[in-house]
Amino acid sequence: MSHLPARLNAFLVVIALASLVGCQGFSSGKSNSQTLPGALTAAPTSVTFGNVQVGTSQIQSDTLANTGGSSLTITQSAVTGAGFTTTGLTLPLTLAVGQSVTFSVVFNPQATGSVSGSLALTNSASTTPLSIALAGTGVAAGGLTESPASFTFGNVQVGLSQSQNETLNNVSAQSVTISQVTFTGTGFSATGLTLPLTLAPNQSTTFAVVFTPTTVGAANGTLAITASGSSTALDFALSGIGVAPATLTASPASLTFTNIQVGQTSSQTETLQNTGGENATISAATITGTGFSISGITTPLTLTPGQSSSFSVTYSPLSAGSASGSVTIASNASNAALSVTLAGTAVTSGSLTGSPTSFSFGNVQVGLNQSQTETVKNSGGASLTVSAATFTGTGFSATGLTLPLTLAPNQSSTFAVVFTPTTATAVSGNLAFTVSGSSTPLNLPLSGTGVAPATLTATPTSLTFTNILVGQNQSQTETIQNTGGENATISQATVAGTGLSISGLTTPLTLTPGQSTSFSVTFTPLSAGSVTGSVMVDSNATDAALSVALSGTSITQSAGTLSATAVNTGSVVVGTSGTQTGTLTATGASVSVTSVSLSGTNPSEFSITGLTFPVTVTTTTPVTFTVKFTPSSSGAASATASFASNATNTPNTASLTGTGTAAPVHSVSLTWTASTTTGITSYNVYRAVYASSVCGSYSNIGSTASTVTAYIDSVVTDGTTYCYATTAVDSGGESAYSNVVQAAIPAP
Repeated sequence: MSHLPARLNAFLVVIALASLVGCQGFSSGKSNSQTLPGALTAAPTSVTFGNVQVGTSQIQSDTLANTGGSSLTITQSAVTGAGFTTTGLTLPLTLAVGQSVTFSVVFNPQATGSVSGSLALTNSASTTPLSIALAGTGVAAGGLTESPASFTFGNVQVGLSQSQNETLNNVSAQSVTISQVTFTGTGFSATGLTLPLTLAPNQSTTFAVVFTPTTVGAANGTLAITASGSSTALDFALSGIGVAPATLTASPASLTFTNIQVGQTSSQTETLQNTGGENATISAATITGTGFSISGITTPLTLTPGQSSSFSVTYSPLSAGSASGSVTIASNASNAALSVTLAGTAVTSGSLTGSPTSFSFGNVQVGLNQSQTETVKNSGGASLTVSAATFTGTGFSATGLTLPLTLAPNQSSTFAVVFTPTTATAVSGNLAFTVSGSSTPLNLPLSGTGVAPATLTATPTSLTFTNILVGQNQSQTETIQNTGGENATISQATVAGTGLSISGLTTPLTLTPGQSTSFSVTFTPLSAGSVTGSVMVDSNATDAALSVALSGTSITQSAGTLSATAVNTGSVVVGTSGTQTGTLTATGASVSVTSVSLSGTNPSEFSITGLTFPVTVTTTTPVTFTVKFTPSSSGAASATASFASNATNTPNTASLTGTGTAAPVHSVSLTWTASTTTGITSYNVYRAVYASSVCGSYSNIGSTASTVTAYIDSVVTDGTTYCYATTAVDSGGESAYSNVVQAAIPAP
């Protein structure tokens, strides 16, 4: 049996055994994941040499193979039997699954007679060494001698032939007749030998021994020569290995690139293996198809039997669509042009878009929430996955969004973005999506304003009317403002208290946030005395019933008269103030003065102090007041002071006058004398502010030429004291400060 079928038979036995173990060791429906051990086999299982002349040697081949399910290691070989040795087997030797190795067995008999022995191979796959039986016969040299004594053909491609020459020589003193040539072993034959053949003494003949393997595997045989006149027959050991031609296989046989994004690349590995028995030389590797390329293979490349080589095929699409192509491997193998088909589809990358692209929630009351709908869509050509949605900005969140979210092309998803403010302030933020498979990120700007609820405030919080003459009236202004963040609607305003009334407020009235409205409260007493009351403002604000306290006192008219003196403050420098005293006197009866107001040409430049209203002026004790004049420009100014009272001549007026004069302009004139003028190019003037008895930091305020020893500082401040010093400058630099002088600028 040839070598390859033996390996196949052994492999089939292992498979059957694996199936049997699987049935026994595992429950129904579950596969057996146990790894089978290695198994060392030999082909042939015994090596037999025919007659070998003493002093010569013959060689036969044997092949070891691992037919098990895992790697094994041959650690030791032991040969018994005189004259037997091995070559070509280096230990330790590891064989992978399916791997084999061929070596030689040599028989070199040292004496005549039959010899038997064995080759024991210790390996990691079995506790019992693998034994190969060895046999041969040593014979004495006869009348014929041979050269060579054995034939080793090595690897020969199946279907082809290889020959080696054999020379026979008659070394005896008589003729020898070769009557028969017998071969054992498949594929061996001879040419150039015509029988019977008689060789005279010392005559020789040469013929060819041919090996023509018909199957893949090792072949051993014997060439036996039968001759008359020779004391022994001649046997020649024959060995050779039939090998398949070089054949390249590609794994995988085709490559498909699916949905590769435009602008990106995808690579796959392609492996070439020489599954034949001869060397295969790859001369070229070419690729066709738009977007396809190869790398990692350099030609020419020679693969020995069983050897493989891998390279990369890359698909880099430039536009969406389908592409096809191939990789063609040119070699000297039996399949001289091996083709690997290529296919690819390209898509545009995913693109996440949002509608709307931003959110503005406007005003939302603190503690409440407002939501808006967002729709995200994959508008690209490839699927994408949203793995995270990150909010910045206090109070923003989402509902109805479950992550991770995978969107196929043109698929969309809708959820709600919610704003729940926690403080009354404007908030801005962002919703950022973490997306894989998208060409661009998606960010949605967010904004909203947390506002307080509607709240009404009153200014002032209370109103007081003092010493209002019976029969007269006085009005004051009250302002209501919405200081909250929502609209406030005033439904009604009511007033309580005798003689008190309101005007200028029409209800219902809505105030937006920050808006205010003013109305008048009037006190019209009908009799002397005190009155209390209130204005009640009803609304939908947090303070639904806002109350403004009211109070008033009323007096009857006095029989006295009031006089106020005219006041002239004289000349006052613009920007400063001057004061003068005025007097209020009463005649006939005491007078109660309730207020004073200013009018006229320049009322804003005058003010009156020193009076606390109401003030009583008796007929015996005048009351003084102070008039302050602060002119804003040069020239005469005037105003009229009107004193309201219960006198019969109320209001009584007094003229106020004054004259504004321009403030004087100050400057500081400096002169100095240099101790020497030789080489001086210029002078520098320095100034510092004098305060707390110390000159502060100096700064340069100007320079003069070397011929000028004077400087005028015209930029000074009234009421300030300055320190001055000068320095001289020459080609060598600047001198130290001169003596320091001070100048005090008068106050205005």
